[in-house]
Amino acid sequence: MDELDLSRAQWTKSSRSSGTGQCVEVAQNLPGIVAVRDSKNQSGPVLVISSESWQVLTSRIKTGEFGL
Repeated sequence: MDELDLSRAQWTKSSRSSGTGQCVEVAQNLPGIVAVRDSKNQSGPVLVISSESWQVLTSRIKTGEFGL
């Protein structure tokens, strides 16, 4: 599998982040994908999902469908 070029990723943390170090950063500026990483380990692994899947996931979390 080819390695994905994330050099143009613009990483952001949620404005609701509490500053306790338990955060993720999200890059939503990449065509067709969303990248997610641990804010404490910025050079570590990155989860990459389709923009459509990200929208479904965040929508379900907001509506409480996952019981979080």
